Amino acid sequence: MAAPLPASMLPHELKHDTIALINKPTASIHYTFAQGTDVWECPCRLVVFVNGLVSDKSTWLPVMAGIIRKHRDIGFPSLLAYDRYGQGLTEVQDPQDLGRERGRGHDVADVVHDLHQLLVQMGQDKLESTPEQLALVFVANSIGCVIARLYAQWYQGSVVALLLLDSMMSNSNFDWWPDPDSKDFDPEELPGDVTIDVLREQRAKFEAMFAPDVINKEGLDRRNVADLLPHSDRPSLSGPRGKRPLLIVVEHDPEQFALESLQSMGTPISLSMKYSNPLWHHYNQGLLKITDPGRAIGPVVARGCGHFVHRDDPNFVIDQLSFLLRGLKS
Repeated sequence: MAAPLPASMLPHELKHDTIALINKPTASIHYTFAQGTDVWECPCRLVVFVNGLVSDKSTWLPVMAGIIRKHRDIGFPSLLAYDRYGQGLTEVQDPQDLGRERGRGHDVADVVHDLHQLLVQMGQDKLESTPEQLALVFVANSIGCVIARLYAQWYQGSVVALLLLDSMMSNSNFDWWPDPDSKDFDPEELPGDVTIDVLREQRAKFEAMFAPDVINKEGLDRRNVADLLPHSDRPSLSGPRGKRPLLIVVEHDPEQFALESLQSMGTPISLSMKYSNPLWHHYNQGLLKITDPGRAIGPVVARGCGHFVHRDDPNFVIDQLSFLLRGLKS
């Protein structure tokens, strides 16, 4: 597992700062930004890195640094990572949450619109462009993939490419396992090392930690995610001038994910290999259909990586993003 780079090892192009959205002036968002180089010749002018729920922008720094170093001689686009309200260095809660029930103040739709406002202001201040003129590339992990998809869906014509790293299954309530109380339940279908008691224990653990109604530190209400994105394979996305965006779908290494699930949740490896991994793979296959067949790649397995692909292997993500950026030039 790669640790975030210390400040002394970061390229000088990476700058850290804060910004207050004009619609939420009482709270500042922390971001890291690198100005693209003049020699960069590509429709994409800005790559935006979108966090999952329990990570922050620091986990993207090795990827951002690697892109700068790899492309410094030939040029690179501007790069932006940020911490949403309530995560990472942005410790302040979303002002919208004030006076509302804890953990129920804002949802993914609000996050998408906040991101758009951030890009409006960053585009004006740093790049003298509107979000549509920036021809955005999203690099996202986990629920960040949901945010990126919704942005591309709602702000059509602004996104030219997406690199989706082990997307959250937007239409899942994380009830991945068979229900022993269902009339259709057949205990003979369970792996040999999994008892009904173990199954019940795993179902309870996952519900307590991952169910959409579980409150998180960020205060992001996830209860309507399945309503916002009920399918992995639609709607289709539209980029600039009606052209579909380029897309790379990356999924975790099933063996590594099973091992990490065993270590963190006590989930038998056989349970992950029979149920959660195939379900996730099927979801990732659906994601390939949100653009034209000739513009989608994957699902690409990130060998040795668990759910947080960019944290586990930044070089893999650097290579995938570099490939995507080259594709935009052709």
